[in-house]
Parts: sequence; C-alpha cells; structure tokens
Amino acid sequence: MTSHHKFSLRSLLLGSALALLPVAFAPAALAETVLDRGNVDDPESMDPHRTSTMAEGNLMRDLFLGLTAHDAAARTIPGAAESWEVSEDGKTYTFHMRADGRWSDGSPVTAEDFVYSWRRVVTPETAAEYAYMLAPVVNAEDITAGKKKPEELGISAKDKLTLVVTLNAATPYFLDMLSHQSTYPVKRENVEAFGTDFTKPGNLVSNGAYKLAGFVPNDHITLEKNPEFYDAANVAIDKVNYYPTADNAAAVKRFEAGELDVNRDFPTEQTADLKAKFGDEVRVGPILGTYYYGFKTDKAPWDNPRLRQAISMLIDRDFLTKKVWQDTMLPAYSFVPPGIEGYTARAPEYAEKAQIDREDEAEKILTELGYGPSSPLKMEIRFNTSDNNSNTAVAIQEMLRPFGIEVSLVNADTKSHYGLLEAKGNYDVARAAWYADYVDPENFLALCKTGTGNNYTQYSNAEYDGLLSKAAAAEPAERLKLLSDAEEIGVARDLCVMPLMYYSYHNLVSAKVGGWQENVMDIHPSRFLTLK
Repeated sequence: MTSHHKFSLRSLLLGSALALLPVAFAPAALAETVLDRGNVDDPESMDPHRTSTMAEGNLMRDLFLGLTAHDAAARTIPGAAESWEVSEDGKTYTFHMRADGRWSDGSPVTAEDFVYSWRRVVTPETAAEYAYMLAPVVNAEDITAGKKKPEELGISAKDKLTLVVTLNAATPYFLDMLSHQSTYPVKRENVEAFGTDFTKPGNLVSNGAYKLAGFVPNDHITLEKNPEFYDAANVAIDKVNYYPTADNAAAVKRFEAGELDVNRDFPTEQTADLKAKFGDEVRVGPILGTYYYGFKTDKAPWDNPRLRQAISMLIDRDFLTKKVWQDTMLPAYSFVPPGIEGYTARAPEYAEKAQIDREDEAEKILTELGYGPSSPLKMEIRFNTSDNNSNTAVAIQEMLRPFGIEVSLVNADTKSHYGLLEAKGNYDVARAAWYADYVDPENFLALCKTGTGNNYTQYSNAEYDGLLSKAAAAEPAERLKLLSDAEEIGVARDLCVMPLMYYSYHNLVSAKVGGWQENVMDIHPSRFLTLK
C-alpha cells in the first residue's frame, strides 16, 4: 500500500524537485522499529492460562493485558480496568473496564471476557498450573478440586464494563496479583472455534500492546504492534522478535554482533570480561527470586526429611555464589528472599554454622541411614540446559562425591524439563527457580501447598497447609507471622524445596534500548521500551 502510494505521487508530480523531497524522506520516516530480545527458551504454551515460566511471562505481558499491569519499573498500574473500588471489609472489588479496550480483532473487551476466562482458569480440565493464584476468590479452590461448578466462582459482570469480584477475605496483594498472566483474558469465541489451536499465529486474538505474528519453534517468535491497543499511540516499537537463547555463550556472541538488543542471562564466569567489554550494557542487580533444587518428596528415599537435610548441609552455597556464579548471586537458606517489608524469613539452624561443621553433621545422618563410601547413595539431578545450570550441577556433584553420594546429571531443554515437573513425572532431584509474581511471601510459600500446580516436589503437610489457610484470613501483622511459621515447618524443617541461591538479574541491554528500568521483579514490558 505504501509503495503504491509513493509510485502514484512520483508519476503525478514528476519533474518537481520540491514535490519529490517528501518521497525521498518517506522510507526513513516510516522505518519499522524492531526489537530483538533473547528469551532463554521457547514457551511450552502460548495459552496464558497454561504458562508458568519467566520466558512465557515475558511473551504474555506483551500480548495480553490483565485488569492491572506492570509499568516500566514493575509498579502496579491500571490495565484493562481503568479504575476500581474496594469495599470497607476488603472483600469486594468493583472494576470499571476501559470503554476503549479492544481485542486485536477490533471487538470490545468486556467484563464478561474476564468472567469466562477466570472460570476457565479454575476449571480442572484446563489444568492451569496457576489455578491456585485465584484461591482468594470465593469458591475458586472448591471448583479446582471438583467440588463446585465454575459458575459459582466469585466473579460477575454487572454490565459490559463493570466487573465485580468477591474474595474470601481481605487480600493485600490482590491488585498486584492481577497483573499476572494466569488472570489474563482470552477470547471465548476463538477458544471455542479453534480449540487448542487458538494460540497459533492467525488464530490468537489478544488484548495487549502486541499481537502474535509468527512462531518458528527453536528459532523465533514475532510480535507486531497491536493497532487496537488503547495506548497504541505511546507504543514506540513496531515489532518484537523473541529468540530462544538457552546457550548463553552463543547469545553473548549474538549480542556483540548486534543480532540481539537485549538478552536475559549470560555465563556468570564471564562477568568481569563482559563488563570490561560492554560496560554499562551489562546489568546486574538484586531481584526477588530463588534458585532451588527440589526432591521428589513422595518417592523413596527422598521422602525422608533427614536425608534431604543431610544433602542440603553438604552443599556449599558460598562456593556456588562466589566461584560458580562470580558473586552475581547470594547464598540462600530460606525460600522467601530478603526484601519483603515486615516479613521474617526462616532458615534452618545449620545456616549459621561453618561448612565443615555442617558436613560433619550431615555425615553422621548419612551413616545412620546406611549410606557412605562403601554403600553409596545414587542420586540423579535434572536441570534445564544453560551454562550456569550445568556448572552449578557439576559443582554440587563434586561436593557430594566424597560422602559416598554418586550423582548423575541429566539435562534437557526448558520446555521438556518443566514439562516433566508439571506432569509430576519421575525424578530424584530437579533444578527449578521462582521469581516473585507479586511482592508477598505467600507467592513463594504457596508452591509447597498440597495440590498446588507448581508444587513440583509433591510435598504435602496438613500443618503447613493449615497455617497458609489461617494466614489468608488473618490481619496483616498476624498474617506475616503465620506465613513465617509455615516457612519454618515446610522449608527450614522439611525442605519442601531446597533453596540454594537468591537471584540477581544478569541482563545484556544495548545502549540503543531506551526506557529499560532496573527493578526487583526484572520485568520489562516491550510497550515501554524505545530504540534510539
């Protein structure tokens, strides 16, 4: 269309030098801005209700818009809802949808879209990993457990632009939670028309700043600016290419060659060299995230908390953070990372002991359990492929070897690795990570609750579950204490997960990229970025 228009102007005004000047400058003025982002790996799904990884979250934030959203600094801002009111008891939220909210096909986004979508999330057949995210909503847990019908969920459309949500109790993080992809809307007509294929390019209809233009597995995913987005006038980048970059070393080379404008993660053993080479384009800082290993707690011998504790004591976290990760991580003993105001994280007693004392104590436990150099314990560690994950697993393998623990290593791409964990497949120990979806300890501790979709370790403890339930209905100060008590039981004592390190973000960000704001969530929606 554009080239045909230019040809017509040239034909009509041929011979007029002044008339040709705008034509000569047109290509530069209309040049498409393209952002190339390294994104760790391909998504397991493009269905927002069936995603769980950070790579998927990055894509979903660009494609969809929840009732609330994150700004460039990861602060909660209005999203598909432009405003809301909260009842005095904190249990009823009334959201007012944007009158100019549109799906990428031009149709209006309505309150009913959210009613349909949230019911879909909690319906057991959807198998949403994050169904538990909606647990604060009346009847959500009973619906997921098959005890009630989706129509009984505490959400209703008062009219096309008014949505009412009823909670079990006042929930301080509720508005923050609504920026998460598990709460995003999907268009009912497309889901019903295409079934599982509704997520494919050409079929997927989204309500965010971008729409899905192409997906070549193991190569790239292309998003194009959504002209129907309510704030499209302020979206500077026309096209975003997401590339799977599990090979960190190769991603660094692509960044250096200018093929990537942004890449999340790099080989941490190269940190000093990269800073010398790229200067301020290397971004490292604190983030609310925990790198952990999980034992399959419903499988012998890993169902023994004492064995889990012994292995945990043998892992030298200071070595991992300083030598393997080059001081870009911090040693972790609690699941909830530091930085959440008012919360006291709980760590096991041995966190304060010297490493040699931990090893002596662990060796005694192993001997009591019948393990040692003459009767070795065989243990398989599974991890998703990356240089940093591989180096971590090899270091742990070497730490455990002198104590008669024979470790074998199995690596897989991110999609396959997390696919096994989500399917509750067979393993001994598996690497995983958790980044805060919202700034609250409950977001971490919910992973150890019985039946939670992201409870990869299959940990189940009635006392732990009871404390989380009590916390959900408690006043703010008491709530944080109950959550801390739960961490004492589930993590410090039982190791429902084995925390190893607290994350820092390690990003490569080209000087050409504007609008990139460091934040403890490491969230950077493309709609707020620019290219210089």
